[in-house]
Amino acid sequence: MDYPNPHGAILTIDAAALAGNWRIMAELAKPAECAAVVKADGYGLGTETVVQTLARVGCRTFFVAHIGEAQAARKAAPMSHIYVLNGMPPGSESTYANYRLRPVLGTIGEIGRWRKAGGGPCALHVDTGMNRLGLTIDEAKALAQSDVWKTLGIELIMSHFVAAEEPKNPLNEAQITRFDRVSGWYASGIKRRSLANSSAHFLPNVPHHDLTRAGYALYGGNPMPGRPNPMKPVIRLEAPIIQLRTVETGDHVGYNAQWMAQRPSVVATLSVGYADGWLRSMSSTNSKSGGAAMVNGVRCPIAGRVSMDLITLDVTDCPSETLKAGVMATLIGDGISVDDVAEMAGTNGYEILTSLGGRYQRRVL
Repeated sequence: MDYPNPHGAILTIDAAALAGNWRIMAELAKPAECAAVVKADGYGLGTETVVQTLARVGCRTFFVAHIGEAQAARKAAPMSHIYVLNGMPPGSESTYANYRLRPVLGTIGEIGRWRKAGGGPCALHVDTGMNRLGLTIDEAKALAQSDVWKTLGIELIMSHFVAAEEPKNPLNEAQITRFDRVSGWYASGIKRRSLANSSAHFLPNVPHHDLTRAGYALYGGNPMPGRPNPMKPVIRLEAPIIQLRTVETGDHVGYNAQWMAQRPSVVATLSVGYADGWLRSMSSTNSKSGGAAMVNGVRCPIAGRVSMDLITLDVTDCPSETLKAGVMATLIGDGISVDDVAEMAGTNGYEILTSLGGRYQRRVL
């Protein structure tokens, strides 16, 4: 018989919390429709799990980044609308047709290819300040003055906020003004508009237009940095202690001897590392604190560098009778949120979620 848990750690996904978060966003979006952004393998949680969960509770529209992600989403939700944010590469027209996908057109070249292919349901992306994807304002105006756009099958015009998580950022109002002006040029034929992302649901006096695009908040991330998180936690990450070691004052732990025990210490090793998405920036030295995990209710800092497959925790403050191989350490959960981990790693929660490794045992509640 094979070993029942051949993985180094367990990632638990709470599908009920995911569904509950979508319901929160959908209620805030009313009377607009709330779509779900499920790119990057459902923000690391798994496209099939996320799409099927949200489709069951009423989500009808999904956004992905690439065609391959769209194909996976289509398999999980046969009847949903699926938009592909990163445009339409040359030669992909038949794939869009075969899988009933909707390209988000953001260049004049894409518009020409989609028209040549016969058109069909799609979205028009206009850049209002991100300077990344989408037509420029001038391109959008020129297109609106032609009859070409009426032959494409555009069902949605959209743009993307630069800083919706910053309520006082003047860019928000400027982008709303630009978007409303541009979408007005197409009002005779395009009835649906979309600008709001997760954070924009919580901004005062921000229009939700006809379709909002909830992303990070669905997965438990805080859409309002610096304020209480209104979303439910969706994931829990745990790893068993695989070895305990006593080190004396002055002993070093980990690569390049960057952490030295300041007292007789107990060190616990977990089989999680940067190959599993536990970023190397969470390493701890004697001059820099890094990541931490909870062991039997005690917050235990990482000791030394995060390596490819292992991290070490300083568990000295845990009661000795609670420590043994097999005891679970919680890396996300028990008071450590995805956003907390991101802060410890010097990044954002998006990177933490989308870096979750493929070596975890995944359980869906």
